[in-house]
Amino acid sequence: MQKINFIDGGVCAPNGFTANGILCHIKESRTKNDTALVFSEKPCNVAGVFTKNRVQAESVKLTRKNIADGKAQALIAISGNANCCTGAQGAENALRMAQCTAKECGILPEDVVVYSTGVIGAQFDVTKVENNIKTLKEGLSKEGHKEARIAIMTTDTQFKEAAVEFSIGGKTCRMGTMCKGSGMIHINMGTMLSVITTDCAISSNMLDKALHESILGTYNCVSVDGDTSTNDSLTIFANGLAGNKEITQQDEDYKTFLEALNKLNTVMAKKIAADGEGATRLVECNVKGAKTVEDARGLAKEIICSSLVKAAMFGSDANFGRFLCAMGYSGIDFDPDKTSIWFTSNENSKRFFENYDDFEVHGNNSILVYKDGVPVELDEDLAKKIMSEQAVEILVQCGDGNACGTAWGCDLTYDYVKINGDYRT
Repeated sequence: MQKINFIDGGVCAPNGFTANGILCHIKESRTKNDTALVFSEKPCNVAGVFTKNRVQAESVKLTRKNIADGKAQALIAISGNANCCTGAQGAENALRMAQCTAKECGILPEDVVVYSTGVIGAQFDVTKVENNIKTLKEGLSKEGHKEARIAIMTTDTQFKEAAVEFSIGGKTCRMGTMCKGSGMIHINMGTMLSVITTDCAISSNMLDKALHESILGTYNCVSVDGDTSTNDSLTIFANGLAGNKEITQQDEDYKTFLEALNKLNTVMAKKIAADGEGATRLVECNVKGAKTVEDARGLAKEIICSSLVKAAMFGSDANFGRFLCAMGYSGIDFDPDKTSIWFTSNENSKRFFENYDDFEVHGNNSILVYKDGVPVELDEDLAKKIMSEQAVEILVQCGDGNACGTAWGCDLTYDYVKINGDYRT
């Protein structure tokens, strides 16, 4: 197994990639960067996954079209306006974003990925992007990820980025990412808005395969509030500047690339869950002993998605009946009489983490609450103490097989309602 190390630099960590972010006042009340640009000095192989919501933003529609040939070189993103349910004018605005970016960068409009996020059903003034694209382009730099990572945030309280370094064929390769996601998160494709960059040489087909394989156990196992966004977009750019032999088949090099991608995407999944709107804790559910990996992930995600489970986590209430109930209506076959449930945490744990290599939700402190179909006499004080930490694990042991799966979410708080009660204003 190849050693994969976390490094600094986000989307700018790989060779040939630069970024920038500026304030264009897409939403008048905005006071921080709201427009981001990521650029590769060389054309890239590209792959993407997008929302499965039938209502889709104009940026999603355009980007799907633009990357159909597996090629792209730049990404332009705005926050403060979703450009969704905006009709022909919205479609024209998305196209104009691509066109002005392409003109300034000296590339074709078809090679531009367009992202948007914010309020649904409102038009925006695209001239704000057009009038500032020159400044955005001129500010591209290797340090620009610090500005770009802020520009894509909406209700996020923390920026989300990471990068890794690994070796393929004796060549050092790098992969970096940034994403946004806090509310309206029930991911069924990839993430809210995310871009991944790499200097590894890999074909478009293998890039697409790796991306779709990776999201199954990472981004697709995250839920904050059960709402799948209209704007979900995840694209990965590969410019090949690391100089390795291009990955064109599922060999050992492909496995290394996939391992690096999984490591990066797992960190991002945890960061999104930790920063759920109004959240006070990161919740990880690990299901073991299921018949298949799909069953294990499905059970874990069903638990994470339950509003009653999320409320129990907010109240630090070891109400295991809610967890079993969620498993029971999942439609997934398991035997409740062969099922056990624990809660674990580490003392003074933090939901926002910086040490990517060592961060684990699974804790040294644990309490068994349900064993082989029978409730266990509880130390309520201990249970409350364990569940009151900022990062808490729900550990479910089934007796149906050997498969494991993980999902991430957060608690449901009063602040979530406050945030979304007046989101437009």
